[in-house]
Amino acid sequence: MPAQLLDGNTLSKKLRAEITARAAIVTAKGVRPGLAVIVIGDNPASQVYVRNKVKACEDVGFYSVLERYPAELGEDELLARIALLNADPKIHGILVQLPLPDHIATERVLEAIAPEKDVDGFHIANAGALMVGHPEFKPCTPYGCMKMLESIDYPIRGARAVIVGASNIVGKPMAMLLLQAGATVTICNSKTRDLAHHTKDADILVVATGKPKMISGDMVKNGSVVIDVGINRLPDGKLCGDVDFDAAKYIAGWITPVPGGVGPMTITMLLMNTLEAAEKAVKK
Repeated sequence: MPAQLLDGNTLSKKLRAEITARAAIVTAKGVRPGLAVIVIGDNPASQVYVRNKVKACEDVGFYSVLERYPAELGEDELLARIALLNADPKIHGILVQLPLPDHIATERVLEAIAPEKDVDGFHIANAGALMVGHPEFKPCTPYGCMKMLESIDYPIRGARAVIVGASNIVGKPMAMLLLQAGATVTICNSKTRDLAHHTKDADILVVATGKPKMISGDMVKNGSVVIDVGINRLPDGKLCGDVDFDAAKYIAGWITPVPGGVGPMTITMLLMNTLEAAEKAVKK
């Protein structure tokens, strides 16, 4: 039998209904959740992501600000704008869409965002807090993956989890969240020897490499949970993940589709983080 789908669209709708209700409560107390999104340049993928994020804000009743700048924008100008947003009480979350142009230092920009408004969870203070188990905000994609596991009541404690991809955005924080939930975690990277040896041992397999269909069906453990974070466009225009879905779905017990899996959850958890930032503002 084919694997059961971990449907990110369905779970997102459920969570966004909760977010909408909670946003109405804090708005009634005089604090409407606010998200500022900054996009620099005209990267087509970034434009799509940004449109989706802004629309999602509107759908749940948030206040949103979208700021577009040309690719030539100077780093100091960007930092000055972030400083103003840090001081703006109407803004509870600040998101700078990556990647940035080469002349702008990504780390400097991310660290300029106030940690209490770092709803992407990329600030070094939040990364360090995640390491010790007390993050201000969980990075959105790993947070969404954990919510998907929670939605099927998967027994993470004691499970073997393998993450393919060691980025600061997905791989490393995903490992921390799974470790804190009690899993035995292995992180694989481009230098890992005999990758299949590790992936075939995984009860939970999370793949985030940006390489289309690099995980074949014979690299998946029977009955495992496969979470495919990748989204790649093939020459024919179709989208696919980092896992060969058509092969893996007959081996895994649960699997995320691409599109419609992790992607919607990432945006939903961005909304959740922004909401939580606004709720903390109410308590101050």
